[in-house]
Amino acid sequence: MQIKETQKTISGDKAEEVTEEEFYSILKLVSPGTNLRKALDGILHYGKGALIAIDNDFLTPILDGGFKVNCRFSPQRLIELSKMDGAIIISKDLKKIKLANVTLVPTSKINTYETGTRHKAAHRTAKQTSGLAIAISEKKKEITLFYKNKRYPIKDLTEMKRKVNEYIQILERQREIFDSYLETLNRLELRSYINLGHAIKTIQKGKVIQKISKELSKNLIELGDEGALLKTRLKEIMFDVEEETNLIIKDYSKIDDKRVIEILEDLSYEELLDKKRILQALDYENIREVVRVDGWRILSKTTLTESEIAKLVKELGGFNKIIETNIDYESEAISKDKFSLLKVELERMKVGL
Repeated sequence: MQIKETQKTISGDKAEEVTEEEFYSILKLVSPGTNLRKALDGILHYGKGALIAIDNDFLTPILDGGFKVNCRFSPQRLIELSKMDGAIIISKDLKKIKLANVTLVPTSKINTYETGTRHKAAHRTAKQTSGLAIAISEKKKEITLFYKNKRYPIKDLTEMKRKVNEYIQILERQREIFDSYLETLNRLELRSYINLGHAIKTIQKGKVIQKISKELSKNLIELGDEGALLKTRLKEIMFDVEEETNLIIKDYSKIDDKRVIEILEDLSYEELLDKKRILQALDYENIREVVRVDGWRILSKTTLTESEIAKLVKELGGFNKIIETNIDYESEAISKDKFSLLKVELERMKVGL
């Protein structure tokens, strides 16, 4: 289910990167409910194959023959034109069918691992023009997108729904575990028992959940209108996961927390599950090091503003000191009344656990 963030050409071709966001926008063009997807599914339904290219500034030089159509795009028209052998050219905005029965002649010097004639032409065309080409195989009953240097087979809708539902169930269970880890972390921190090992375990779970969610989001984009309810469920599951995880990192990291988040983003599932990798990312040498926690995560749940939290943490030197300080403390960071309210809020949190 995973889309790599970038993908480069192979065997000496000019490198061309495709960002995840860019490719998501391409998937939206062929998601269920769109006219283009209706046409592609219709071609498969009638047992036909097709080669389709979306027009761009670099496509014209590699077109040969064919005839002008210049008609408004509709799924039925595209299905009818697919009965011809050549390629079909659609306008950039997908509103017009421009040409049909065209031969695509990209340079044969571009390396391709495809075997079928249509797929070779689509792959090379996408690479040479940095555009989008689509190949439909009547034998394999497959739709394959080629965008720049990326190849992506469109999955069967029923199979994709099944897989997405499976992943939603996995996420629900992982979220339950994450919440239980958070509850324990709250209890420990509010009682001044700082446990780096448990914090790392919670970070691991939060980052794994985010990684699964990211991959699942791509599949939901591909599902289009069919995935609307599942998108809502995913949002519910993911509520506050990223924020909580990032605040734990902010509290426990010895270096800039944004840098730590970047490091963790690049880790694979296996690497995320390795406690030593998380320990190193947070800039600790071993799990038994003395840890100072600033308390951003819990303090952000109180009435304090972000600037007030920063001033108070700097003044008292960490969350433990805030917990231990008497309610009558005269703080320079915040008013006496606000500090008193803060102590009451923290006590209520402690009692509620």
